[in-house]
Amino acid sequence: MARSHIHQKLPVSASPISSHAERELKLSIEADFRLPRLPGTPLSRRLLISTYYDTTAYDLAHARITLRYRIEPGKKSWQLKIPLGDDRQEVEVAGKQAEPPAALRDVLILRLGHRTLMPVVTLRVRRTGVLVRHGRVPIAELSLDHVTAVKNGRVIQRFRELEIELRQGDADSLRSIEQQMREAGASDHDGRPKFYRALSLPEPLSPPQPEPNASAVEQVKWALAQHVGWLLAHDPGTRLGTESESLHQMRVATRRLRTIFRTARPILLPAWVTSLQQELTWLSDVLGPARDLDVQIAYFTDESAGLTARDRHLLAHFTTHLRTQRAAVQQVLLNELTSARYLELIRRLQQAAQAPSVIESPLAIRQLAEQEFKKLRKAIKRLARSPSDAALHKIRIKAKRARYAADLARWVVGKPAIRFMKAARSIQDLLGIHQDAIQAERHIRQFVKYSTSVRAGFLAGRMVERQHNRRVTIRKKMKPLFKALLKQGKKAWG
Repeated sequence: MARSHIHQKLPVSASPISSHAERELKLSIEADFRLPRLPGTPLSRRLLISTYYDTTAYDLAHARITLRYRIEPGKKSWQLKIPLGDDRQEVEVAGKQAEPPAALRDVLILRLGHRTLMPVVTLRVRRTGVLVRHGRVPIAELSLDHVTAVKNGRVIQRFRELEIELRQGDADSLRSIEQQMREAGASDHDGRPKFYRALSLPEPLSPPQPEPNASAVEQVKWALAQHVGWLLAHDPGTRLGTESESLHQMRVATRRLRTIFRTARPILLPAWVTSLQQELTWLSDVLGPARDLDVQIAYFTDESAGLTARDRHLLAHFTTHLRTQRAAVQQVLLNELTSARYLELIRRLQQAAQAPSVIESPLAIRQLAEQEFKKLRKAIKRLARSPSDAALHKIRIKAKRARYAADLARWVVGKPAIRFMKAARSIQDLLGIHQDAIQAERHIRQFVKYSTSVRAGFLAGRMVERQHNRRVTIRKKMKPLFKALLKQGKKAWG
């Protein structure tokens, strides 16, 4: 299973926690496998002893989460791995404490509640390998692991596997090393972490997609389960606050849930769905300030890359100011995520995914998605020749809603819905860049207000000009994409 996304990190003040996004690929190997010659430095042989903790019902494992206490030469630490988009984030707390640290238990509150964590298996891993280099640059760490699984003092399994973890390499580097390993005899891995293999636990699977002829209610239940699961998966990382992508994915899940309820409203009990929509709006508002600061920090960090040292210093000073604000917002966010209101919303969402409150309706899921497309089409046709920024932003929102609604119906409608989704995504991305340029100017005004020097004003002027040019370029590209979107929409929905 490959993991190759790199995400912005946000420092947590006075925290014993460190974290990083995993970027690795696993391969299966036979007993006679030998590493081929690779450019780099051989790794010292190491013995890693990891005791994994979970509840008696494996609540963490079912949520694709692992918690372990690892002992290796010169180091003892607690390590937690949690979902991060389609990848995973590894979190570490150094120490010799005999019980899982409170800091890690706190981020798992939704998964654990008051359930007890206990050791479930110990893995003894004898590791050799190579730090692959390109010149002096470390590209990837290639590890050959001999694993012995011990439960209740008895060896229950032995196996070998190969891991390729990127250091400063890229996706091409990963593919190149993978190909060399396959030529040496490695083969596909099932993607399960060692902990799962040791206990013969299956990889957690999502509920199967309903058949195309399933009722609208069954389609809605499935979609709700998908996105409630996605929200829950990124709750721990959002609480932790060290990877901005966790918060971003949690907000995406919140937005998608709001769209599902909006789309399916004609078949749902009005008072019930209105209440849930209001609470999801509240959650979106809770997540918003932190997300806005993440975007600002990323913007000014990217801007500084192409500047002189003098100008980079100006932006670095302002970015530090933003990070201080972000740390304060994180505390506010944590308070809300531990509130009774949030916990009750999660309970209601889980219940909604199992048994939504529905009313009798002849509408099918295709018709519900078609209604969102018609709203988008009407808004596009009403656009002025030179639409305002606000009007374009509304089109972006409606395109997003129509795309999410089409996703709800794509198994029913088939390829036409998928093509429509692709066209809607193109519009959404283009108008997203347009909106980013507008927001960037707002960020720049904050920068000028904070940094009042003449040089800061000159630098801000250059950045504003770039954002203006971005918007002009985007506006020139819009009409053909609008035309393509309406064409695909007509094919999908008529």
